[in-house]
Amino acid sequence: METKAALLALAALAQEARLRVFRTLVQAGPEGLAAGKIAELAALVPSSLSFHLKELVHAELIESRSEGRFVIYSARFATMNAVIGYLTDNCCGGNPCGPAAVHCTPESLSRPEDITP
Repeated sequence: METKAALLALAALAQEARLRVFRTLVQAGPEGLAAGKIAELAALVPSSLSFHLKELVHAELIESRSEGRFVIYSARFATMNAVIGYLTDNCCGGNPCGPAAVHCTPESLSRPEDITP
């Protein structure tokens, strides 16, 4: 993932309502939810929901499709995983993250000599 795309995604998620909408869609899974159901579950009024959905679509974090009279929104898991990958790239000093990463604590990160490989 390019830095510009990561920044766009992170900026879109850096707002409470949009983060709530995105997490709601992640929980819904690939089948997604109709806009009305998203508004209900995320406790948003439909007029503000459309603005937040537009921002998440623009950041490529969600996508929409038509099903009859409804527009169904779903999380783009590939983008979500790319953002996570971008954030964790070179995690643990470039060593593979695994059981050894459990030994990385906030305190040990301030003292690199204490990190157990």
